[in-house]
Amino acid sequence: MAGNSESRWTGKWALVTGASAGIGGALAEQLAEKGAHLVLVARRTDRLQKLAESLSAKHGVQATVFAADLVRPEAPAEVFAFTAEKGIDVELLIANAGFGCYGYNHEISEARLLDMIQLNCSAVVSLTRLFVPGMVARRHGDVMIVSSTAAFQAVPFISAYAATKAFDLIFAEGIAEELRPLGVRVCALCPGSTNTEFKDVAGQPDRTFRIAETAEQVAHVGLEGLARGKPCVISGRRNQLMVISQRLAPRAFVTKMAAKVMGPVGAR
Repeated sequence: MAGNSESRWTGKWALVTGASAGIGGALAEQLAEKGAHLVLVARRTDRLQKLAESLSAKHGVQATVFAADLVRPEAPAEVFAFTAEKGIDVELLIANAGFGCYGYNHEISEARLLDMIQLNCSAVVSLTRLFVPGMVARRHGDVMIVSSTAAFQAVPFISAYAATKAFDLIFAEGIAEELRPLGVRVCALCPGSTNTEFKDVAGQPDRTFRIAETAEQVAHVGLEGLARGKPCVISGRRNQLMVISQRLAPRAFVTKMAAKVMGPVGAR
């Protein structure tokens, strides 16, 4: 059925945050291939404009850009106002923008940690609060919140990041159940290690990304899962098995093992 397939977004508007690179860029590309019109949101105007022009030329869709730094608390409202002024009804909201911080939590600057919480958590809540009421009024719409496999357990040396992604996962699953009877689908996409700019921004060692998926693989899993009405999808068979095995082991043991994998060389 069309309602259960990715063709549900053909001719509709999708808004993607963090669209200038990585998973966000791959999601935008795959949505354009399916005929969705796009509102592309990120900080880097030049990248957004280049992507919008490329997708419009290749797929014949409309693509508009809005440069915004979602670390700013007022930015989600500015994004919403932009779509309202353009007369755009957002059928699919993808809250993808986010970043991580690697290292001993007490050595990371407080400002950086709070910016991460603002972007990874508060901006997600604000965006859904702004765009979901219109979907409920229309009795149809979709939301994807990009979480992480780090959401399923404590992860030393990216402790605050893992906590933000746990928030995203639980928030997404909760509102998915709230909104299902109202015609709105919500899905948390949980990637593992992915070949994007994330590692460099977070300052995470290369050795923690030895087995990584492509952004394109992750985007495909997310869109397919959302179209099928799943409240949560984990990208990659290896990541799925890892999450299952973690649930069977004591939490303290899982945390200790994660510390050995993630810790700096020489960390005890």
